Amino acid sequence: MTDAPPQALHLTRSDVEAAHERVRPVVRRTPVVEIDGDEIGVAARVVLKLELLQHTGSFKARGALNSVLRAGTERGVAAVSGGNHAAAVAWAATRARLDADVFVPSTATPEKIERIRGYGGRAHIVEGGVPDAFAAGVPWAAEHGVHLIHPFEQVDTMCGQGTLGLELEEQVPDADAVLVACGGGGLYSGLRTAIAPAVHVVPVEPQRCANLHAALAAGRPVPVEVGGVAADSLGPAEIGATAFQLARADGIEVPLVSDDDIVAARRWLWQRCRVLAEPGGCTALAALMSGAYVAAPGAVVAVVVSGGNNPTIP
Repeated sequence: MTDAPPQALHLTRSDVEAAHERVRPVVRRTPVVEIDGDEIGVAARVVLKLELLQHTGSFKARGALNSVLRAGTERGVAAVSGGNHAAAVAWAATRARLDADVFVPSTATPEKIERIRGYGGRAHIVEGGVPDAFAAGVPWAAEHGVHLIHPFEQVDTMCGQGTLGLELEEQVPDADAVLVACGGGGLYSGLRTAIAPAVHVVPVEPQRCANLHAALAAGRPVPVEVGGVAADSLGPAEIGATAFQLARADGIEVPLVSDDDIVAARRWLWQRCRVLAEPGGCTALAALMSGAYVAAPGAVVAVVVSGGNNPTIP
């Protein structure tokens, strides 16, 4: 007899709308840019949502700010992240005049660690990957009585990320589908809650960070070995229970893309659009360009370019 899969957290469209009212005065309404589908070999209209222009360089600012504003603490906050969430929590905590202690794996890029410190956070560098950072950060927060802001499996985080979807409803009202990179699943869960079923939300994973794909195959979240060019932003070893349950309920087939696909999408964005995204931020576009996701002719597909915290020009 096998254990039952972990339960999803409960969040609603109304929760996302409340988060939107909370964070809207501060977060940026990031722009969208339409490209000709022929440019990337597809027969659809393609609209890029440039979330890399968000505060701290990624969508993570949305969930971090909503979580900090909802924390109700004067003792500071803590976070664990491959880099983007940690920087976002440091930024949001500074705005709220709180201390932020963030635990980051040694695999995080030096640029991301510097950004954490630049936003006022105390960066604790943990040898190893994201699971090792969690193993250090979670007990530290409990020992010090500090509120831990989870990067994906927390209602306030997911609802904050879902505010991106409410913007997309206004900016691309005829969208048929939204493609989004999936790491721990917080952005996917928030978007799906905000705009499905009217819009089909598709989580895309790198082949070397395929925790949702593995969970759907196994019938429950399972740890996977992660690596590759997008591991610093899409590298949790295990998908969040909420994203897993939502994807399973929708019968999602997760498009998988190779490192080469991601690098090609990143190069195209820079060379053709002068958009300098990080590898994880290009993963959703890579699914369209590689054919891992096939859009119906004439469809309108929004693609979230989710982060830009890697300054190396491809």
